[in-house]
Formats: sequence, structure tokens, C-alpha cells
Amino acid sequence: MGQPKALLPFAGEPLIVHLVRRLEQLFTDTVVVAAPEQELPALPSAIVRDDVAYQGPVGGIYYGLNAAREEICFVTSCDAPFLNPRLIAFLMAQITDYDVVVPFTDERYQPLHAVYRKSVAPLLKTQLERNELRPIFLYDKVRTRKISENEMLPLDPDGLSFLNMNSPEDYQAAQARWSAASIPVTVELFGVAQLLAKTKEVALTLAPDGTLAQVFQQLAELHPVLLGRVIDADGNHLVSGYACNLNGLAFVKDFRTQVQPGDKIFILSADAGG
Repeated sequence: MGQPKALLPFAGEPLIVHLVRRLEQLFTDTVVVAAPEQELPALPSAIVRDDVAYQGPVGGIYYGLNAAREEICFVTSCDAPFLNPRLIAFLMAQITDYDVVVPFTDERYQPLHAVYRKSVAPLLKTQLERNELRPIFLYDKVRTRKISENEMLPLDPDGLSFLNMNSPEDYQAAQARWSAASIPVTVELFGVAQLLAKTKEVALTLAPDGTLAQVFQQLAELHPVLLGRVIDADGNHLVSGYACNLNGLAFVKDFRTQVQPGDKIFILSADAGG
């Protein structure tokens, strides 16, 4: 790339910040694994350093798992800007009887878009000691769930989750795709909704022609605790007693209303005076 990928500007902020913000909406604990001397911007996450540089994905996965507080961890790389919450949630749900859940696309495993149990860390440490720097060596040793392309197709039909940026041309193409295809909006929660989600503000990115119903669907995927209490069971309406205001200008009852880039959606309950 000619410059540190993690610091590339993307969607108005360094790429690593963009990724951490998206992961924060899915997970309560995030860990960034950096090289020993790597410069990073301020991040709302734990930062750990490789003990030994240039150990590839196995090193990054090992140090990240070792530092994680949770038993189940989703692992991704810093150059994958199109993380898909629905696909990540699906992968996480497959780990029940396995140690690793890893997608298989384009005739190869995707170890840096996979789910690992923290308990596999000792095996990765052994790999590092043997200089076995390919994650695939782990998969034959543990209970591994291989996710096929057909399983992922309904959730990520364009395969953007696995789009990496390895050259300036890749980077330019990813920026153009993001600008053309996405609608960034912000949801601000008040009252009970804020208490349940334990956050005041959620940044979302919708497909073109995105609607308020799709806002609620994404919000429910990121914060399932809101289902049935703020967002109804089908995921695309608010329950009785909640209201939606668009940009502080008007309350909207037709959830087929299309949203525009930069819109701010307020969700209020009677507790908040809505």
C-alpha cells in the first residue's frame, strides 16, 4: 500500500477507527493488536502489541485472544472496511459446538473473518514456537465449522465482507464503492431505549434506498435487547408508546419513508417526553 493501512482515511476517519466503531456496535469488548512500534490514533478499545513482529495472522490472532476478556471472539483484519453485522452475527451463532467457525470462499479459508474460542490460544502459541504461521494448521486440530459460500450468500450477496485493500487501486475502489452504495445515518436513543441498549447514539450504514424500517432492522440486529420492547418482533416497526423523529423536524409514522445520507433519527419513549 505504501503507507500504514490502519491510518488510511475512510468514511471521514482513520480506517482503524472506522472498524472499531462498527465492531463496538456488536461487541462490548474490542481488542486491537498492533506491531511493537506501530502508531495508532486514540481508540475506545484495548491495545496489545505483538511480542515478536512479523508473525502474520497467527501472531495477531494469538495475542488478541490472549488479551480478550470474552470466551468467544470474532477476529478481523484492519483492511476490511465492509463488515456486515448480519454475517458476523450468523458466524457467532455457529460456535456452540465448535472451537472455530471460519468462512470458506474463493477456494480458501478466511481466517481473518472468523470466530475463535479463547481456549485455542495455547495451540496457536505452539504454532508460533514452531514457526507455523498459517492459521489453517489449527483447523485440523480443533472442532472447526467450515462455512460455505452458499450459507453466506443470503447475508452478504456481494461478498463485500471479504474485500481487502492491498494496493492503492483497491483502496480507491473501496472508497468509491462506500460513497456510492452507502447511506450513513445516526440513531439517537432516549429514555428506556437508551437504558436498554446502554448507548445514546448508534451509527448505521444503509444500502441505497434505505428506509426507516431498515434502520429499525439494523438497530435490532445490533441491540437485540430492543426487540419486543422498543422495536416490534418483526424488527421493522416501533412498538406502541415509542415515536420516531427525523432530523428533529417531524415525527414520522410511515416507516417506509426513505432516509438520506447524514439523517439523524431520534427514537423517543413516553419516559423521555416523546
